Amino acid sequence: MKLTINHLTHYRYDEEVKFSIQYLRLTPQSSASQQISEWKLTLPASAMATTDAYGNVLHVLTLDHPHHDITIQAQGVVDIADNNLESSDSDEHCSLSPLVFLRSTPLTEADESILAFAQRYYQPQAPKESLRQLMEELRLKMPYTPGATQVYHTAAEAFGMQKGVCQDHTHVFLACCRSLHLPARYVSGYVYSQDTQHVAMHAWAEVWLEDRWHSFDITNNTCSLHQHLRLAVGMDYLDACPVRGTRLGGGCEELFSEAEVRLFVQQQQMQQQ
Repeated sequence: MKLTINHLTHYRYDEEVKFSIQYLRLTPQSSASQQISEWKLTLPASAMATTDAYGNVLHVLTLDHPHHDITIQAQGVVDIADNNLESSDSDEHCSLSPLVFLRSTPLTEADESILAFAQRYYQPQAPKESLRQLMEELRLKMPYTPGATQVYHTAAEAFGMQKGVCQDHTHVFLACCRSLHLPARYVSGYVYSQDTQHVAMHAWAEVWLEDRWHSFDITNNTCSLHQHLRLAVGMDYLDACPVRGTRLGGGCEELFSEAEVRLFVQQQQMQQQ
């Protein structure tokens, strides 16, 4: 499946920003499951390209002059392998031991309710099958509810509210797995859907089982990632989010972010019409 991606992020500030730094994990990497045909970042200034501790491509955008807005755009064409199933090949880029991903973070700390939920469904003698059931039950317990949570809400808070979005589903699932002593990590990326109202920016989890990373998309209740494009991995949202920054000044902030993922053939037909 060949996909085109167009992801726009725009910040507008009430007052002048004197200085800002944006950390951009907006550049996917080729692997056995995805081949990057084209990719371009359009930024207001040149950015320093590097690799973070998790093997993600990281661009650091520094604006050391006064500004009132920032526009960031990522565009590209990617081929997703048809046999991109449950197991991940993303360790081509991440050299860390899976044991690193046993550690909880403030966003993925398991409280008593999450611990009890995880223990209710997990069966050590059937790890993959029981984690699939846990994923399904979590999706039922926490219906997808846009606007119910914010990026700062923890797994325990979202689980207590029994609602959330893909970020919350993933954080709770990570909390469950780590409480069961299973290495698990957060994955950010894009997902294609024929539903035009579907949110293209996405997050899912990977769990280390049988010497491989296995994918769990809790929001879509699937382990077969045929329509997913990986951007970054990390301990939680803060490690893998596409855009994260800090600034001096600016007052109140207005953020507009929109990601569009389409089939490449459809994109060509639209351009010809």
